[in-house]
Amino acid sequence: MKYLVTGGSGFIGSHLVEHLLKNRHSVINIDNFDDFYDYRIKIRNTLESVGKPFEFSFHNKEHDIEKLVFETSKKHYHIYYQDIRDKDGLEKIFAKHKIDAVIHLAALAGVRPSIEKPLEYEEVNVKGTMNLWELCREYKIKKFINASSSSIYGNNIKIPFSETDNVDQPISPYAATKKCTEILGHVYHNLYGIDIIQLRFFTVYGPRQRPDLAIHKFTKLINDNTEIPFYGDGSTSRDYTYIDDIIDGIMKSIQYLHRNKKVYEIINLGENEVITLNEMLATLEEHLEKKSIKKILPPQPGDVDKTNADITKARALIGYHPTTHFQNGTKKFVEWFLRNG
Repeated sequence: MKYLVTGGSGFIGSHLVEHLLKNRHSVINIDNFDDFYDYRIKIRNTLESVGKPFEFSFHNKEHDIEKLVFETSKKHYHIYYQDIRDKDGLEKIFAKHKIDAVIHLAALAGVRPSIEKPLEYEEVNVKGTMNLWELCREYKIKKFINASSSSIYGNNIKIPFSETDNVDQPISPYAATKKCTEILGHVYHNLYGIDIIQLRFFTVYGPRQRPDLAIHKFTKLINDNTEIPFYGDGSTSRDYTYIDDIIDGIMKSIQYLHRNKKVYEIINLGENEVITLNEMLATLEEHLEKKSIKKILPPQPGDVDKTNADITKARALIGYHPTTHFQNGTKKFVEWFLRNG
């Protein structure tokens, strides 16, 4: 199979690309190496995902990405430096390759930054996704996986969060854009017969995690003996999901799409194991054998109090069974960080 993966040089995307290539699929990676964080991290991710040793001399962004594209493109793997907001640029890629399915992971991520730049989030996450669906319509590509988010649940009172819960009250622009793509996905499914699975990811962590996310950020600050910005009293909690379990869920969703027609599904991919901020910090301290230095700050606007995935549907529909408990997953992450950080 030939898969187009957007955001294939990011955290989740690079792990997915690596898995697809190891299973002898062809991959087209579209990534714009956004300046949301250091583009060099995405170059490292890309090299790891295609099994190339990390030997790279950096000069400047444009030169480095051009060199990366040249060095990694081969018969079963193509990487394109492309923004999903640019439909004309995307169309050249769709016209060049016969694509069996699209796995759309690219997005502007993050709750807090979305409050500062809501229009940019709408442009990337909504318009960019619609560009892909328009091209799927034009090129008759019928299988599509879209990355949604647990943020869509807002401060849902009912625990655990189920796909049937009302999600009409998001509390950040980021969450609202993900809700929009779920609604628009149903339109493209209904009008054009595109089979779509919307995957609501719950706080994914593991090797290659973005440096702005809490586990990575806290690990670095503890290791550097630097103050940690600690929002609230530590009682907020998350359903942390290890990257290997997320990749397993994506792959099982792809398999389900290939086996079935007339599919439109929304599926939670979580761990079903809720960890408080205090517990997360204590676990990292244990693995690093260091105590943290906390700077207590007020809660942040847009942050939800708790996430907790009901994964009953994922288990029944696609056979999703997460296996990595938080203690083991964070240990693997810290070991990776100490090797690469």
